[in-house]
Amino acid sequence: MNVRSITALPVFNEAGHIKPVLAEVKKYSQDIVVINDGSSDNTAEVLAKQDGITVISHPENRGYGAALRTAFEYGIAENYDVLVTIDCDGQHEPRLIPELIQAVYADEQTRIDMVSGSRYLQKFDKDSIPPEDRRRINMELTEILNERLNLSLTDSFCGFKAYRVDALKSFDIRELGYSMPLEHWVQAVAANLNIVEFPIPLVYLEEERSFGGSLDDSKKRMAYYQQVLKRVMKEYSMCGSTSEDCL
Repeated sequence: MNVRSITALPVFNEAGHIKPVLAEVKKYSQDIVVINDGSSDNTAEVLAKQDGITVISHPENRGYGAALRTAFEYGIAENYDVLVTIDCDGQHEPRLIPELIQAVYADEQTRIDMVSGSRYLQKFDKDSIPPEDRRRINMELTEILNERLNLSLTDSFCGFKAYRVDALKSFDIRELGYSMPLEHWVQAVAANLNIVEFPIPLVYLEEERSFGGSLDDSKKRMAYYQQVLKRVMKEYSMCGSTSEDCL
């Protein structure tokens, strides 16, 4: 099967990571698009020296969700078959890109729309120990999503994914920041997309990476995520008879 695929990297102030990460991605992906989300460091200068990539730049920082929205729009506009998303902070292994793409077509009987990386589906020998608050928030929200949306996820916040590009039309990304994955799962379920998880190693290189502003406080971050999830579930009529049934 001849599959046209592209790998998309959302980037914000990643001048220290972008060159080695792209060097690895180029080994496993012929087509690459980088979304420079208003970086204020010298990310733009580093990208300008890279050959064989497409760069789309936001004039100001709009957020992680906004960068992914631009990547989705590009994949659709350019008529790719599969779009892979991978973070640029070095925590994902580009060598797995071909395997994620292959997993999209692994089941000849059932269409797979999304292959979602999971850092908790399988243990690897060199796994990192995740920051406690990030692991806890991920697990709590994953449990809520599984219960309310009838999913069976083990990692709801992994950015390493492969999508059938025609399935990307099911998403309407309006959560432009780090809460985007919560909206993403609700919309995927609303569109009846078939989702499978794919085990990837657990790697943390910068445990103190900032979420920005008040979201660096884990309690405030969790409260904000719950607020977003509750609102989106209500919007898609996924609550019970009372709004409290959302969470």
